[in-house]
Amino acid sequence: MSDIALAVIGGTGLYKLANLQDVETVQPDTRFGAPSGPIRIGTIGGHRVAFLARHGEGHSLPPHKINYRANLAALQGLGATRVLALNTVGGITERFGPRVLACPDQLIDYTWGRISTICEEPGTEVLHVDFGEPYTRSLRAQVVTAAERAGVALVAVGCYGATQGPRLETRAEIARMRRDGCDLVGMTGMPEAGLARELGLDYACLAIVANWAAGAGPDPDEVITLQDVLDNVAAASAGLPALLSALLGGPVTR
Repeated sequence: MSDIALAVIGGTGLYKLANLQDVETVQPDTRFGAPSGPIRIGTIGGHRVAFLARHGEGHSLPPHKINYRANLAALQGLGATRVLALNTVGGITERFGPRVLACPDQLIDYTWGRISTICEEPGTEVLHVDFGEPYTRSLRAQVVTAAERAGVALVAVGCYGATQGPRLETRAEIARMRRDGCDLVGMTGMPEAGLARELGLDYACLAIVANWAAGAGPDPDEVITLQDVLDNVAAASAGLPALLSALLGGPVTR
C-alpha cells in the first residue's frame, strides 16, 4: 500500500469520491483503536488514493467523538504521507460566502476535552512540534496550483476557527471569532491538523463553505435549512474531481 499518492478525509456531506475507480475496501485497526469507518482505496488518473469519511459513511459520529488519532494512523499505516482534509464550514467574513472553496493557511482552536496528541499514553515520547504554520506549506501550494490548473475558483488563504460542536455557534460567538481573525468556522479542524503534524504527515485543508455563520452574511436574519446546506456543499464540490486529478498530476476534464 506504500504507493498511495494521496489520502482524502471527507467531511459532512462528502462520504465518497465520485471519481475514485477500481475501489477496494480495508478496515484497519490501529494502536489508537478503529478509524471512523472503512477506508476506500482506488485510483484517480492511475494514482492510488485512499478515502475515509470522517464522521462515518452514515454520519454517525459527532465531531467531539471522532477518533482523529485512529483515522490518521490508519491512513499512515496504509502508506499515505499526504492528507487532504475536506471540511464543511460556515463563512464568517466577506470573501467566504456559501459555495466558496478555500484553502486556509491558519487556524484557531476553540475545542476542548478532545484527545489532541499522540503523547497521551504514559511512557510515550513527549513531542513539542512546531505549529506556527498549521498546514503544510508545500501541500497547500500544490492544492492552490491544482485549482488554478483545473479552473476551480479557490480562496488561497483564510483562518479556520475550530469549535466544539455539534451545536452551531451563537451570534456572539461568531462575533468573537471575527474579532479574533477567523474567516471560517468548523468543528473538525482540530485536533486533526495537530495530530497530522505530530505524525509527520503533510496535511492541508480544503474548506467547503456550506452557509453563512450565525449573524454573518448580507442577511444576518436568514434562516438556513439542511437542504440549503446540502445544495451548497454539492455545488461547491462540483470542481473537486478536476482539482484532485490536477493535484495528482493527471489530465483535467471540465
